[in-house]
Amino acid sequence: MESGQQNAPAIVGRRGRLFAWCSYDWANSSYPTVVVTFVFAAYFATAVAETPEIGTAQWGQALALSGLAVAILAPIFGALADQGGRRKPWIGIFTGTAVLSALGLWWIEPNPAFALVALVLVAVGNAAFEFGQVFYNAMLPEVAPPERLGRISGWAWSVGYAGGLVCLALSLVLFAQPDPPLFGLDAATAENVRIVGPFVAVWFALFAVPLFLFVPDAPPHRQPMAESLRRGLRSLGSTLKALPRHGQTGRYLLAHMIYADGLNTLFAFGGLYAAGTFNMSFEEILIFAILLNITAGLGAAGFAWVDDWIGPKRTILIALTGLFFAGLAILVVETWLSFTLLGCVIGIFIGPAQSASRSLMARLAPPEHRTELFGLYALSGKATAFLGPALVGAVTLWADSQRAGMATILVFFLVGALLMLPLREPPRGINAESGASR
Repeated sequence: MESGQQNAPAIVGRRGRLFAWCSYDWANSSYPTVVVTFVFAAYFATAVAETPEIGTAQWGQALALSGLAVAILAPIFGALADQGGRRKPWIGIFTGTAVLSALGLWWIEPNPAFALVALVLVAVGNAAFEFGQVFYNAMLPEVAPPERLGRISGWAWSVGYAGGLVCLALSLVLFAQPDPPLFGLDAATAENVRIVGPFVAVWFALFAVPLFLFVPDAPPHRQPMAESLRRGLRSLGSTLKALPRHGQTGRYLLAHMIYADGLNTLFAFGGLYAAGTFNMSFEEILIFAILLNITAGLGAAGFAWVDDWIGPKRTILIALTGLFFAGLAILVVETWLSFTLLGCVIGIFIGPAQSASRSLMARLAPPEHRTELFGLYALSGKATAFLGPALVGAVTLWADSQRAGMATILVFFLVGALLMLPLREPPRGINAESGASR
């Protein structure tokens, strides 16, 4: 395995390595799209749980616990990986965990007795997906030249949207929708829906292979695991203590925590808003979600050039401004067509808000603390994940209006943008070095 990693650059060249790195986005996006957000989530709430209401609450609690685990452990894993040097073994561990968790969903029958097992599998799989992202994101500056970080991050993000959508479309066309089901699957026991778990597992595992074969890894640091853990925890503690003095990284992580909470809340409540305010059916919501993902992918790809042209900070500010004003407009329209069109506009700005966030973190993070800081980046995306949903729910009940509740999301975009304004990003074409640019 060591020799294969060393020879990888000679086998495929830089473009091949970039393609192989981006393929992991195509691979892993199948899990959140098909399992966490759409097909299996709906199956759990309507067929496995006692009632849809109980199922929705249980699903939310499982994902919340999963997010809490990521928030606590991601910085620790990142610090440990920086001490050990290599990142692909960690990606392999968490990819394998997510794949096995998805595979296990095949045995979740439409019976409340299987609810707990389903929730454990999904929570573990979702956490593994998030942990894998920490190490995958940290490889970006090693596979992309500094002057193209934005483009590569944006392209990979758009490839991820495309991969999730293709996997979702195939799951629906091949398994969930045909009547009678194809391949001899038994609809009475929901085999035509449960099969999406193994399908995602195969998809994830298959398309992750190029990253392991063709993307070189950092050289290993020859030290015992216990010593790596001790040094990693000490390094993490030092980094956390130093953040107030290194205002740029600390300010960015705070800003990201705020606007990422807005994005996560938008994802969580967008479908509920569509159904409650515009009376959209499940099929219409699914079509809307597909359009949203398509436009988000196009936005990530299109703004990838803008990122390298004017810098990720300005790209994020443009995206947050677009999200604010498009979100403001979508709260006052009355027709389904206007809602759908504005939703597509929102999608265009969602993509660059996410992809430029990754490239800015890659530019700010010094090489020796890169995975550790991407762990803190993951933490900043989860630390206040409860705040947005809680605020939307409280204001909705207080005002007896979904529009009023959803309006609170705009505050997160506005505050995040204001915190970003004074940020000084490293000059384009170079990365932060040894904390000097932090």
